[in-house]
Amino acid sequence: MAKEKGLISPNDFAQLQKYMEYSTNKVSDVLKLFEDGEMAEYLQGDAIGYEGFQQFLKIYLEADNIPNHLSLALFQSFKMGHLEDTVENDVVCLSDVSCYFSLLEGGRPEDKLEFTFKLYDTDRNGILDSSEVDRLIIQMMRVAEYLDWDVSELRPILQEMMKEIDYDGSGSVSLAEWLRAGATTVPLLVLLGLEMTLKDNGQHLWRPKRFPRPVYCNLCESSIGLGKQGLSCNLCKYVVHDQCAMKALPCEVSTYAKSRKDIGIQSHVWVRGGCESGRCDRCQKKIRVYHSLVGLHCVWCHLEIHDDCLQAMGHECDCGLLRDHILPPSSIYPSVLASGQERKVSKTSQKTMDDLNLSTFEALRIDPVSNTHPLLVFVNPKSGGKQGERVLWKFQYLLNPRQVFNLLKDGPEAGLRFFRDVPGCRILVCGGDGTVGWILETIDKANLPVVPPVAVLPLGTGNDLARCLRWGGGYEGQNLGKILKDLEMSKVVHMDRWSVEVIPQQTEEKSDPVPFQIINNYFSIGVDASIAHRFHIMREKYPEKFNSRMKNKLWYFEFATSESIFSTCKKLEESLTVEICGKPLDLSNLSLEGIAVLNIPSMHGGSNLWGDTKRPHGDTHGINQALGATAKVITDPDILKTCVPDLSDKRLEVVGLEGAIEMGQIYTKLKNAGHRLAKCSEITFHTTKTLPMQIDGEPWMQTPCTIKITHKNQMPMLMGPPPRSSNFFGFLC
Repeated sequence: MAKEKGLISPNDFAQLQKYMEYSTNKVSDVLKLFEDGEMAEYLQGDAIGYEGFQQFLKIYLEADNIPNHLSLALFQSFKMGHLEDTVENDVVCLSDVSCYFSLLEGGRPEDKLEFTFKLYDTDRNGILDSSEVDRLIIQMMRVAEYLDWDVSELRPILQEMMKEIDYDGSGSVSLAEWLRAGATTVPLLVLLGLEMTLKDNGQHLWRPKRFPRPVYCNLCESSIGLGKQGLSCNLCKYVVHDQCAMKALPCEVSTYAKSRKDIGIQSHVWVRGGCESGRCDRCQKKIRVYHSLVGLHCVWCHLEIHDDCLQAMGHECDCGLLRDHILPPSSIYPSVLASGQERKVSKTSQKTMDDLNLSTFEALRIDPVSNTHPLLVFVNPKSGGKQGERVLWKFQYLLNPRQVFNLLKDGPEAGLRFFRDVPGCRILVCGGDGTVGWILETIDKANLPVVPPVAVLPLGTGNDLARCLRWGGGYEGQNLGKILKDLEMSKVVHMDRWSVEVIPQQTEEKSDPVPFQIINNYFSIGVDASIAHRFHIMREKYPEKFNSRMKNKLWYFEFATSESIFSTCKKLEESLTVEICGKPLDLSNLSLEGIAVLNIPSMHGGSNLWGDTKRPHGDTHGINQALGATAKVITDPDILKTCVPDLSDKRLEVVGLEGAIEMGQIYTKLKNAGHRLAKCSEITFHTTKTLPMQIDGEPWMQTPCTIKITHKNQMPMLMGPPPRSSNFFGFLC
């Protein structure tokens, strides 16, 4: 069916999106190569053949080995009319291809509108005729269909837009008319990837949503239909048909107090519909949500009530079950509303911000509700497939949207500046270990007066730090409200962090760049770094093969098997020497292929190379201090047997690995641990040949060098509550 319609299959489209996620190229750059660059030989007028199309994909997706079935299916999807099995003499329109990919890639909607218009404006006169606009819209419809939109609803919206553009019936459209119409057609902007910013001007934060249950439009109050798509506001859950979006009432959510009377006391903000529980929190009776647009929900405390129960509700809102985390609008207000004395303090504090340009966040002051711990949330929307994006949307509703920062759009600096002087605040990082490392490094540089403790919602693939902090091995759609309640019961631990200095020797060989200068999780040389390096290279080359945690484990096992055959790091002790706190570590009686230096007891998605230790009764930190007295170095095998890993003891665990087979056995839980070599507070490696290395899962090849690892600082982290018989995170370490 897909082939008859000229569409690639859903699996092919998902594979294409994975390639695009890893590529950094832009359509406009690739197009220049075909128009007047090295790829011009493939251009036939405004068309390219199959060979030219393959070259386009190779350059644009930055992939040398795109599966033939995918490139063939894509090529045939651009052909007009009957689809033949042969492609030798067929051509496709380069403008169609470029338009399609530009709609899918990131960027501002207005830029996409202008770029796609110019693609079909071949004579560069700023005018398109109706047939050319139709071709442009066809590509938009194709993208919408791949993204699982209901194109039967989008088509009349675009047709109506075209009628408004061509007001004089001339059949032609100017660039200015096209941009003006596109910028006011909400469903089209959402399709193009509209990224709205918080303006507190009644603007909704729309996203497309397909509803698994009957839902009613907040504007026309008719049913959107089971399984049909509409638009939902992330801030207030106002829901409309695509065609009703342009007439929607303003968003009721204001994220800060705009006048003195709004400061200090938060009022309920009621919005019709959105009563997902189906039960009234006031009278406990059912809300018949399946029959019409009924019920009210408060966007701050999330209470759901009957329309008739509204009069019995008080005016003041306490922000409900999540009040400990929420910054209500009544706690955020413009600095100009502060009293004269407070304003002077504000100006003094502003001078400490390194001459930052005033933005919306710097112009606002925060006075949190007493005895609460406002939560600053950082989300990497690309982590965990589409999970990151969904988590971002959910937190924008559960909390004040000004507490939630999209890392790809804003970075962490803006959020840290906004929360700089907020007492008792906490930070939640939603992403993988790499995202957590990024936030911790930014906190280091921010020079905050008080460093807030950091929790982790694991969205990556390894999530080793999240495992050790009892936040689990990966978020899989659990109730975020329950996770936030767990965060309330968490305790602060101070995690050691370590500086890494790599001093290369003078050789003709060139090293890869060292990925980090700080260790949060672990460092290793040899066999496991070699496996990780091969894994990294293969994932860069074939990203579509590494789209799940289970696939990643299978690939890792395959690379470990081949490494055991070739043993590229055999007799590692002959290629390096190790000093711990200035004293040589004797490796002469060992035959090692790898050495791992651990700050936390988890690597590669849950492998504990140090192994389990029968824990004596008492405090872990105190026990470790007693076993090692005040010594910075422990090498006695008998003492090492009883040492328990502690991420706060300012010491590292050093483990020797005998080979890939042993690594695989530990990884698959068939063996308990590697060979315990030492606990120490400082370690130095001297290498004599190029070896694979890794820091926190990021591998590289390093020429002969000296590597010094020393204690940097401690970062307050939040340890999750002890696991219950039924927990929300799967397997815990």
